Amino acid sequence: MENREQSVRIQTSLLSGVERKALVWLAERQPRWMTSDLLTYIGHLGAVVIALGFVLSAYSVHFLWLSCFGFVLNWYGDSLDGTLARVRNTQRPVYGFYLDHTIDAINEALMFMGVGLSPFMRFDLSCVLLVVYLMLTVNVALNAHLKGEFKLTYAKLGPTEFRLICIIAIALLVLVKPLQVFACVIPWGTATLQLHILDVIGLVILLILIIIYLVTVFQDARYYAKTDPKRKED
Repeated sequence: MENREQSVRIQTSLLSGVERKALVWLAERQPRWMTSDLLTYIGHLGAVVIALGFVLSAYSVHFLWLSCFGFVLNWYGDSLDGTLARVRNTQRPVYGFYLDHTIDAINEALMFMGVGLSPFMRFDLSCVLLVVYLMLTVNVALNAHLKGEFKLTYAKLGPTEFRLICIIAIALLVLVKPLQVFACVIPWGTATLQLHILDVIGLVILLILIIIYLVTVFQDARYYAKTDPKRKED
């Protein structure tokens, strides 16, 4: 297989500086039997735990603490796998890119579907959120191939910040009982929709993701139009 240069990672999120130092510190102290692949699978296990916690919250809201633990586990595996490879100088750019992003897509599907199967968010809304999120990840992958840039941050927020926001939101949902029973009814044609607190938060996130996606696609399209201009006909 031909050699390929690794895409430049663009990460300017709020916690990126502190996180980078913490990940290097952790990578230097991993046992020899710990590998990047194993960390990737640990991150996948975290996604399974997140989904399981949300599904089980139908029986008790306290199962959401399991989802909080899953987010920590997912961060540990998903964020540390690449750092460990760089610290040990064992990078495999092609294989690593393929495995990491294939597992990421599976993880995202598990997490969004898990939330949708909980009593706190509509399943159809969680599916729409998943579709828009995957559209963003496809755009990131396209730019990694065409620009050689792998952008991880939008509006100073990256995966770690989003995980932290999710943990805080889950903790508030468990600890503040009025949030658990919150519901608002809105007219929807000839019917009505009942929205719970995570539905409202999900709709806000969906709007933000759509705006980010449209702005990003517009900017990228302008960039590629300049770098690949129309050719004059002979």
